[in-house]
Amino acid sequence: MTTLKLYHCKGARSLRPLWMLEELGLDYELHNLPFPPRALQREYLAINPLGTVPCFFDGDLRMTESPAICHYLAEKYGKAQGKPDLHVASDHPDYGRYLNWLYFSDATLTFPQTIVLRYTRLEPEQRRLPQAAADYRAWFYGRLRIVDATVKEQEYLVADRFTAADIAIGYALFLAGQVGIDADFSDHLRAYLDRLTSREAFTRANAK
Repeated sequence: MTTLKLYHCKGARSLRPLWMLEELGLDYELHNLPFPPRALQREYLAINPLGTVPCFFDGDLRMTESPAICHYLAEKYGKAQGKPDLHVASDHPDYGRYLNWLYFSDATLTFPQTIVLRYTRLEPEQRRLPQAAADYRAWFYGRLRIVDATVKEQEYLVADRFTAADIAIGYALFLAGQVGIDADFSDHLRAYLDRLTSREAFTRANAK
């Protein structure tokens, strides 16, 4: 019986750990929820009082931050025989950069996107704020420059291979397309995103 359980909304940040689970080939229990679950499925608040996704369980352990779940899964389960190594060990020269990308992905890249999403789509028409959405779109592109510069020079973010950092950052780039703010992606940034989203594990996760 699997101990791994994930609560998920299609297209939400929970896609990060779902993608990780698929890359690692782990057995897990998936619960799809309407978005936003705190309003459309109130009983979910008993499971996660924050009312947000993801909510991930490994036995009695509960986690709610998508990059942290990716970090946890890569480190705990990626070392098993036959599993892909999506982690970067603490003695690797890129370890610090790996951690920075993981947490940059949500705190810096996804945050402004959620403001754009809220004030262009989620709020009622009379409460939408086009100027706020435009300002936060510009904020997103300002923070995106470092990703753009990195993938211009290399295929993946760290360690010369695909890691959990690529999943964390890749989701933010994918979300930009869902929100409709990806029109100014450079050719090499779009090629990087295409490389990530063409992976079979991403296709399976996104379909779920």
